[in-house]
Amino acid sequence: MDEASIRADMIEGLEHQIGETLDAPVLAALQRVSRDPFVDDASTTGAGTGQGAGGGGNGDRSLAPATVVRLISALDADEGDEVLVVGAGVGYSVALLAEIVGARHVHAVDIDREAVALARSNLSTAGYDAVLVDRRDGANGLPEYAPYDRILLEAGVVEPPRALREQLAESGRIVYPRGTAVQTIAAIEPDPEGATSDDAADDDAPTGFRTVETVGPARLQPMLVDGEQRGVERNRTRREDAERAEQGHFARHGWEQDWIDWDDRL
Repeated sequence: MDEASIRADMIEGLEHQIGETLDAPVLAALQRVSRDPFVDDASTTGAGTGQGAGGGGNGDRSLAPATVVRLISALDADEGDEVLVVGAGVGYSVALLAEIVGARHVHAVDIDREAVALARSNLSTAGYDAVLVDRRDGANGLPEYAPYDRILLEAGVVEPPRALREQLAESGRIVYPRGTAVQTIAAIEPDPEGATSDDAADDDAPTGFRTVETVGPARLQPMLVDGEQRGVERNRTRREDAERAEQGHFARHGWEQDWIDWDDRL
C-alpha cells in the first residue's frame, strides 16, 4: 500500500475515532504532511510527553494522532496567524500548523535540549526549515516574537502560565490540556469585560479569560520546569558530586583554595 493510501486510511480512522468530520484546513494539513520523518510507527504512539517530559525515541515523544487533531482543531488557526507551540515534541503537530498558517509564522519551544534537536531535525527532513524551534522554559513563552494569535500547549496544566497569557494577542486563543492526571482539552479566549453569564462561576478559565470550547478526555504529561526535564539529576548532592567527578582535580573543594589576607581580617 502506498503512502497516500496509508494516510487516507489514517485520516478516515481519525474521523471515526473523534466522531466528527475534520475541518478543511486540518484535513488538508494531514494530507500534505507525512508522519514518516516524525514517528517510528513501531514505537508507541500513545499519549505523548508534551513539554520535554522525556522519552527515548521518536515514538516515546509523540502524541497520539487523535490527540494532535483535537488540539489543532481546537486551536482554529488561520493562514498568517502567529502561532507559538509550547512543547515541540517530535515536531509533527508543529509541521501541521506550518501547513495551515505558514512555516515562518510558527514558533516552537521545548525545555528539553534533545527534544529541540529532534524537532529541528525532523522538521528539516520534512521541508519545514523556516519554523523556529528554540530551547526555552515553556512557562516563560517566547516574548521576542509576541504577541501570538494562537498559543498551543502540549503539556497538562491547571491553567496556562501568566507569561503565556500576557503574550497572547487581544483576539487570540490558547489551547491546552486542562487538569492533572486526566485532562480536558480547553480553548480559552480573553474576556476583557469579565464573566457575565450564569455559567461563569463554573468556568475553570483563568481570570480575564473564558472557555470557548472543550473536547476530550486527553492524557498528556504535565508541564515541566527547569530541573525536571529528562536527564537532569534532581538530587542536588548527587548532581554536584557528579559535576566534581567530571571536573577532576580542577574542581573547587571549598574555602581552602581562596587566598585570605589575614592581616585585613585581624
